[in-house]
Amino acid sequence: MDPGCRVQRAYVGIGANLGDAAATVRAAFDALDALPGTRVAARSRLWRSAPVDADGPEFINAVAALDTRLAPAELLAALHGLETGAGRERPFRNAPRTLDLDLLTHGALRSDAPSLTLPHPRMHERLFVLGPLAEIAPDLEIPGRGRVTRLVAACTAQCAAPAEIDA
Repeated sequence: MDPGCRVQRAYVGIGANLGDAAATVRAAFDALDALPGTRVAARSRLWRSAPVDADGPEFINAVAALDTRLAPAELLAALHGLETGAGRERPFRNAPRTLDLDLLTHGALRSDAPSLTLPHPRMHERLFVLGPLAEIAPDLEIPGRGRVTRLVAACTAQCAAPAEIDA
């Protein structure tokens, strides 16, 4: 990490559907806050959602707002490291997972690099991302897609809702 890098606001989608998914998502907030040059500035509630384009148990989802000095590729590598540390395996596309961390946005950066697409390519279509994101950043403009509140309205037919989980 370049210590001269300025702080950027990044948003990370968090999900899990294996094991104690709610505990895993809560622990992910702490793990994100412990990344170098990074602090969690805001966290959504936990949401429940059915798997999209996959089978398996329902997901617990959330979104974290990060203030980070990590460059996008560094942050993505750190997210993958946290997934691996949580026992994430990738036996096939959209397999059930112990932890899924998606870099949704990093400042206003747009990238179509093979290793990193920003904003996340499907975030604007998924209520399980947009609902939690709207809790913490309703006026956020997703580069090339529009304001979060407008995008949420376009996804209302999907099934995702705040989870009623004991703290």
